Amino acid sequence: MKPIWIVDDDQSIRFVLEKALLREDLPTRSFTNAREVLAALELADDDEQQGPQVLVSDIRMPGGSGLDLLDKIKAKHPGLPVIIMTAFSDLDSAVSAFQGGAFEYLPKPFDLPRAVELIRRAVGESQREEVAEERMAAAPEMLGQAPAMQDVFRAIGRLAQSNVTVLITGESGSGKELVARALHKHSPRANGPFVAINTAAIPKDLLESELFGHERGAFTGAQTMRRGRFEQAEGGTLFLDEIGDMPFDLQTRLLRVLSDGHFYRVGGHNSVKANVRVIAATHQDLEQRVKLGGFREDLFHRLNVIRLRLPALRERGEDVPALTRHFLQQSAKQLGVEPKRISDAALAQLATFGFPGNVRQLENICHWLTVMAPAQLIETKDLPPEVMAAPAADAVALHAPVPPLAGLAAEHDGDAPFAAIAAPAASVIAPETATAAEWEGGLELEAQRLLSAGHTDVWEVLSRRFESRLILTALANTRGRRIEAAQKLGIGRNTITRKIQELGLE
Repeated sequence: MKPIWIVDDDQSIRFVLEKALLREDLPTRSFTNAREVLAALELADDDEQQGPQVLVSDIRMPGGSGLDLLDKIKAKHPGLPVIIMTAFSDLDSAVSAFQGGAFEYLPKPFDLPRAVELIRRAVGESQREEVAEERMAAAPEMLGQAPAMQDVFRAIGRLAQSNVTVLITGESGSGKELVARALHKHSPRANGPFVAINTAAIPKDLLESELFGHERGAFTGAQTMRRGRFEQAEGGTLFLDEIGDMPFDLQTRLLRVLSDGHFYRVGGHNSVKANVRVIAATHQDLEQRVKLGGFREDLFHRLNVIRLRLPALRERGEDVPALTRHFLQQSAKQLGVEPKRISDAALAQLATFGFPGNVRQLENICHWLTVMAPAQLIETKDLPPEVMAAPAADAVALHAPVPPLAGLAAEHDGDAPFAAIAAPAASVIAPETATAAEWEGGLELEAQRLLSAGHTDVWEVLSRRFESRLILTALANTRGRRIEAAQKLGIGRNTITRKIQELGLE
């Protein structure tokens, strides 16, 4: 693990932080001034393993201030979290430093456990950035030869030099964040930060602070001022995933930011300017959410300047072989093993599967195969139970192709926003329904076959296959919406989430 760099001319501060972090198994390296740090960074650029995971710096030091050091570091290492230590007399300058990209500030004298907790949070942020950068550097941004994907690629190219707001729609697991990252990478803001937040994954009472930040003392536990995601994304792109799940009252605040480019931190009285491009994504039908009163119509129109629809994997079946081989290579690299090959017969069986979890599910299946398949060549019998259970005319997978994205409108129509021409919804062709006697008879024959072969885990095997097919069919029926699928099955939302994890259906 890369070390935490501590910069302070006060030996006692360095000593206390070093000991506290070492007790937490966090390696450290200490410096007395900014000149030493910059010299060490020059050497570290030649060997990435020697660079810092997080940098913790005092403001007032001989040989250059911490704020000057922050500016120079952010110019070369924009993704490196920097924590500024400051006495209360320096508080105003520390707060202004956040526009320069500081991760957080630590007021002196500080509570040691809180300081360690803050540094751990910065380490987590640094590791997430490293993983994202490795994935983007090690692999193509997106793969796809299907016409629908080629239209998406063309749309990204047309938007390359634009700062316009984009709304990405598509089922869960179809790769919406990859599209957002590609839009950022090819935009004029590419040198700025890319900050992603899943609005559905954060509790409602914390989401406002997460987005807009908070002032010290704004609520119980707010011991320091904290920058929100809008400030962290300054000069770059903010990706708001699952925007359809944003609480209604926060939608009003977001609309205000998109309208005039200013916002207030929680508990704050001074307006903060947001120089951020917003890209939003959802798997939900926002027009329907507007009709039902769950989403603001004015916010919908503000977000829906350009809309990109990402096709589901079942709509681009010709991409399954290339994606499978790519994910097998990727999984092997992550695990440090030899990449496995897959037979044509196994690929054909994969092609019959509906992939309700889309590309993410295929990636997980490939990771499972890399670990579980006994030989270097993956055969049909090595595929996971949910894929093996898919019949040739899978009730989940049998969809008519969706017409590809027609492209972007060439010009404004009065006051109407630019928009991608939406493709019609996929039509579902369901096979003839089998009678209860037929499927029960098939279950009996399969149980007899396993028992005759001497299996002693028949209950577990058949139960897993039954539950897998039931859940996958329900998810396909609800287009991947778990809560709705759970309601249709008559089980709780926690139950379906647990089952999906247990059965490897993620």
